[in-house]
Amino acid sequence: MRRLWLIFAQAVTVSVAVLFVLNTLKPEWLNKATPASVVAILEAPDNGAAPTAAAGSYAQAAQRSMPAVVHIFTTSAGRSQRHPLFDDPLFRHFFGERPQQDPGQRESGLGSGVIVSPEGYVLTNNHVIETADAIEVALNDGRKFSARLIGRDPETDLAVLRIETDETLPAITFSAAENMAVGDVVLAIGNPFGVGQTVTMGIVSALGRSQLGINTFENYIQTDAAINPGNSGGALVDSGGKLVGINTAIYSRSGGSLGIGFAIPVSIARDVLSQIVATGEVVRGWVGVEIQDLTPELAASFGYSDASGALIAGVLRGSPADRGGVRPGDILIAVDGRGVRDPRAMLDMVAALPPGKVARFRVRRGGQEVELSVDVGRRPTPGSTKR
Repeated sequence: MRRLWLIFAQAVTVSVAVLFVLNTLKPEWLNKATPASVVAILEAPDNGAAPTAAAGSYAQAAQRSMPAVVHIFTTSAGRSQRHPLFDDPLFRHFFGERPQQDPGQRESGLGSGVIVSPEGYVLTNNHVIETADAIEVALNDGRKFSARLIGRDPETDLAVLRIETDETLPAITFSAAENMAVGDVVLAIGNPFGVGQTVTMGIVSALGRSQLGINTFENYIQTDAAINPGNSGGALVDSGGKLVGINTAIYSRSGGSLGIGFAIPVSIARDVLSQIVATGEVVRGWVGVEIQDLTPELAASFGYSDASGALIAGVLRGSPADRGGVRPGDILIAVDGRGVRDPRAMLDMVAALPPGKVARFRVRRGGQEVELSVDVGRRPTPGSTKR
């Protein structure tokens, strides 16, 4: 019995060794022994069929939106510093006139943008192109085009470019703003640190973020999708690949992503885009008042138990509010029948009014509610002397 067991063990060992050698040196011999049905499955052509996305994959959303996201390269003239001695009269007396001013080197910038129409209109951040003398746009497929500035809106940090080409370009699809909810999956697409187009994934962390001090008009989408320098102006898309926002800013102590990024919602981007394409600028309403928060303590000092509304801290002389009878100390509680919760809501309501419209302002004054008619003016552009 022992002898038979030894013979069996040796036979198995030799068989395994032979199979190993054949598999290494002549694998085709073994394939001939494979059942025909298995060979047919292994060698069947794919017929060009697209692979099915794995469960939980967002590859299709990325593929839909990536062609419409572009890299933006800007150049501007750098300013070189000259030594103050060149302007000193005594120095010039002994050494002659100051030398020709060095024009300085060219400075370059990098950001992202989103093609929003087949005609080549591109949405990006104002701070990406703010100081640019020349703008070049590179598509995801490697094509490069020059672009020109159509208009910009510093108060929302948005700008519109147009790619100079007769070709039909890939454009992204806008999502309905009202469909966004906290917890939705989003993808951030852009060109972080200039490494090339990159897609990161996260969720919508919060909606309606404001009072961050980034821009005048703020209503940000907050997301934990990684947004880094170079992503500015890129696309924030939903799980279907539709545009929900323009990546704009990050909260960071190190310059890198800490999981707190902000995007301008598509509702604001769409409005700014339509106005700039139509007229080259964004027009907003203005009444000429200085407002501040109505704290419970301030409301109590005025004899009110309700702290909702916006306190009128100052009125510019000769402004629409001044002509309409608004006074410092008034508490604005409604504009055209819509309640005012706080100064931010009041600013947005007035900005949305068309210049020339007569708006009804309801204010609390001396324990009474007074209704005033205010002829809305046009909001001055940033940098104007008007306030």
